[in-house]
Amino acid sequence: MTPQERRQHVEDACAASILAGQPVTFDDVAARTGLGRATLYRNPDLRRIIEEHRTRGKEAHTLSGLTTEIAHLRIAVDAIAATVRRHEEELRRLRKSKK
Repeated sequence: MTPQERRQHVEDACAASILAGQPVTFDDVAARTGLGRATLYRNPDLRRIIEEHRTRGKEAHTLSGLTTEIAHLRIAVDAIAATVRRHEEELRRLRKSKK
């Protein structure tokens, strides 16, 4: 399993816990993914994903939690937009070089 697939698997497990109305815990994510708890704790990316979902779950219904979530989403959208712009520029350069 690639690191990206592993991250997606952990994201999916966290989402499943939330949808089931259960708190997001390392034990639950380990059981849902088949990964060891130690792996989840030691891998900084996986740990961050789980802790982020835990925090979101606690703050999901507060005004400050929603404000924080909106701020995070804006940052993510800005990053995606920058990547798209960079790819569009690269495509334009490649198309010009072919002519």
